[in-house]
Amino acid sequence: MKFFITAVIFYIGLITGLMAEEIEFIGIDGTTIYGDYYAGNDDAPLIMLHHQAGWNARGEYNDITARLVENGYNVLAVDACGGGNRDDVNNRTLEALGIERLPFCEVLPDVISTLKFANEKYPNSKKILWGSSYSAALVLKVAASEAGDVLAVLSFSPAEGEFMGNCQPSDQAGKISVPVMILRPASELKNETNIAQFELFKASGYTMHVAENGVHGSSMLVTDRTKHNTDAEWAAVLSFLENVSK
Repeated sequence: MKFFITAVIFYIGLITGLMAEEIEFIGIDGTTIYGDYYAGNDDAPLIMLHHQAGWNARGEYNDITARLVENGYNVLAVDACGGGNRDDVNNRTLEALGIERLPFCEVLPDVISTLKFANEKYPNSKKILWGSSYSAALVLKVAASEAGDVLAVLSFSPAEGEFMGNCQPSDQAGKISVPVMILRPASELKNETNIAQFELFKASGYTMHVAENGVHGSSMLVTDRTKHNTDAEWAAVLSFLENVSK
């Protein structure tokens, strides 16, 4: 399938002032997916950011994107059908469809489509999958099936349970051949399901990080959301990214 950019405009980050190229492309299920591309260094990997439920790319990732680009990485952040409007920022993909968010596992085509689009649009860039909450589970599933196209995976608070349907993250343990980093706030490791998942991933040889004062999902990297210092989390993430990018 060929992917085409149908519109190119420039967007300035609401908080950071970061310049981005706004893109849109047709996914494998016919959905028009909207997102933003941020240029770092030409020879650096492309990190594909997927947000958690109820969010959108700009709302969850504005500050995080700025830090990643500052460190030289290229970033593609997309609005998926499992998101929503938050912090006065709209989810463009859902807005165009005119629907409420889809159930979590049904958003899998958006993650697959973003990877396929990125491979076609940016063929020379190595691809890193990054997910938050339900999308943290989806990027693990995609990495297991599309390993040849993926350099590494970062999974923040991967959601587990009946609501994830056929996209249970624990099912992917041991099936992913590329480096994987799993991150959770300490508060979530009081839950038996999360503890079992954490130990399973640890036994699979994945890189594990516990954010002592973290919050759910990728937001554990944003000081305004944790109300605590996030230096330890950023140090762990940037070290992982540096190691896989060598």
